[in-house]
Amino acid sequence: MEKIIEQAFSVPFRYQVCFLEGIFNVNNPMLADFLDNGKKAKAFFVVDSGVADAFPNLLNDINDYAKAYENKFLLNSEPLVVPGGEISKNDETIFKKIVDATSIYGIDRHSYIVGIGGGAVLDMVGFAAAISHRGIRHIRIPTTVLSQNDSGVGVKNGINSYGKKNYLGTFAPPFAVINDFNFLITLDDRDWRSGISESIKVALIKDLSFFEWLEKHADKLANRVMEPMQELITRCAQMHMNHIAGKDPFETGSARPLDFGHWAAHKLEHLTHYQVRHGEAVAIGIALDSTYSYLKGMISQADLMRIINLIKTLGFEIYHPELSGQALLKGLEEFREHLGGELTITLLESMGKGVEVHQMDNELILKSIDQLKLFHQENLVARS
Repeated sequence: MEKIIEQAFSVPFRYQVCFLEGIFNVNNPMLADFLDNGKKAKAFFVVDSGVADAFPNLLNDINDYAKAYENKFLLNSEPLVVPGGEISKNDETIFKKIVDATSIYGIDRHSYIVGIGGGAVLDMVGFAAAISHRGIRHIRIPTTVLSQNDSGVGVKNGINSYGKKNYLGTFAPPFAVINDFNFLITLDDRDWRSGISESIKVALIKDLSFFEWLEKHADKLANRVMEPMQELITRCAQMHMNHIAGKDPFETGSARPLDFGHWAAHKLEHLTHYQVRHGEAVAIGIALDSTYSYLKGMISQADLMRIINLIKTLGFEIYHPELSGQALLKGLEEFREHLGGELTITLLESMGKGVEVHQMDNELILKSIDQLKLFHQENLVARS
């Protein structure tokens, strides 16, 4: 006997990305309303250590907020403070602490895990939430520019493993994302700047007018003026969510336009042992792929110089000594493997419009690296 039974179904996903100032102000019920499922749900908070250090009253504020809204949710334990940055994704014992907590405190599928921190911590917390009880509701509270405008509003979760970035992970939409602009005030200059690279990315591949806006406001953004940064974050987050609503939100295919500049960035992060931060590596990756697009005859030299000048004006480096040819080419092969064997890279067809290609010329990549090195050296000469 031979028989095939087929089933097909679709599951709708819906979540909100909110923007405010003062999430734990007891007069602001937004978070409590999200946590209110009508059954006084349990809430477990995981806090990035860098955020806890920058805001010494944060843990007390969480406790005070929970007491003020004890009719809506239950804070079933003290918040768990975890190391910030890539260490949270490199050390599997850290995410295991969250999984352990779900068992210890009875955090079930009707409970909530609330992550507060930068993109790396949110990736890790989201992964722990997704694999516990086959999925616990996860609320993200991003605290960096990078996480508020890009990684924190998406549907990806993961940790690093086997020497590869995001090797273990899930696609699991958050229950909600709440961006509190007040968390940006204490960021150091590197973290303030780092997330801006993701806005350059989406502008170059999707919206020329946004790129022109970035050029106009580059000096203010570099000098930490909050108003344009808030607009940058909301515009970038909206464009990111528009993309997620497209035909392949869980990336079952090989096309990943939002990874423009990322194939080289991921390898550069690994080569520098994550001393180069993600956003900094993405800026260099954007510069590299833009230079490649120019050398391929896809954009003009004037276009390339606009891109390079914007990246420099915002305070990014466009070259790093670890950007060596053979190591980077190995990263391209790893990216191909990550995509299932078929390489799909987004390049620039024009300013504001990305195009997918399935082959990269290794010699042209090496020439692009050499060109970036020249741009870098010219800048050093200009400074001296």
